Amino acid sequence: MSAIFLKRVYEPVDHTDGCRILIDRLWPRGISKETARLSHWFKEIAPSPELRKWFCHKPELFEDFTAKYLEELRTNDEKQQYIKRIFEIASSERVTLLYGAKDPIYNHAQVLMNELSRLMEDVK
Repeated sequence: MSAIFLKRVYEPVDHTDGCRILIDRLWPRGISKETARLSHWFKEIAPSPELRKWFCHKPELFEDFTAKYLEELRTNDEKQQYIKRIFEIASSERVTLLYGAKDPIYNHAQVLMNELSRLMEDVK
C-alpha cells in the first residue's frame, strides 16, 4: 500500500502529492479549482454539518469531537465507502488528503488520518 499523507489545501501543489483528495465538506475560501488541482472531493467523509458546527474548531471540545466523529466514521455507510475508496486508491499510488482548517492539530483531518492508520494496522 502506498502512503497516505495530510496537507493543508493552501500549501503549494507538489508533484509528489499523488492523488489529491479534498476531505472538507465546504469548499476552502480563496482557492480556485485550478489552484487546488484535486483528483477527488470526498465531502461526505467530513463530519456531519451538525457536528462541524458544534465543534467550531475549539480545542477544548476536541476530545468529545473526536469521539463523535469516530462514531460517524465507523457507523455511517457512506463514510465507510469513502474510506474503502481511499484505501483502493492508496493501493496503487500515494494519496494526499487535503483540508482547509487553520489549526494543524485540532481538526477532523487528524481524526480521519488516525482512523485510517488504525485500520491499516488492523489489516497487517
